[in-house]
Amino acid sequence: MAMRNFFNEIKGLKVKELPSHLKPMFTVDYVKKSISKGMDNYHRKYIMTSSIDPLYHVCFGGMIFSYLVALPEERRHLEHQQHAKEHGGH
Repeated sequence: MAMRNFFNEIKGLKVKELPSHLKPMFTVDYVKKSISKGMDNYHRKYIMTSSIDPLYHVCFGGMIFSYLVALPEERRHLEHQQHAKEHGGH
């Protein structure tokens, strides 16, 4: 939804007008307000309704984060295993 709104805002602009339109969006104050607005919306949608969804978000987010942290090491193991197969190792 947010991406659709953003696209609708910029689709009528000319290329020369785009940087002046985007520059205010990359300020610290704008980012802080956006994060605060998002947190308020999340609180209103999930916390105030006593939903169990935040627990799911924490669990699945933790699983995804741990997978992404372990991924480089797993890839190194797989590369080492492949290298060993190619060179006659066990």
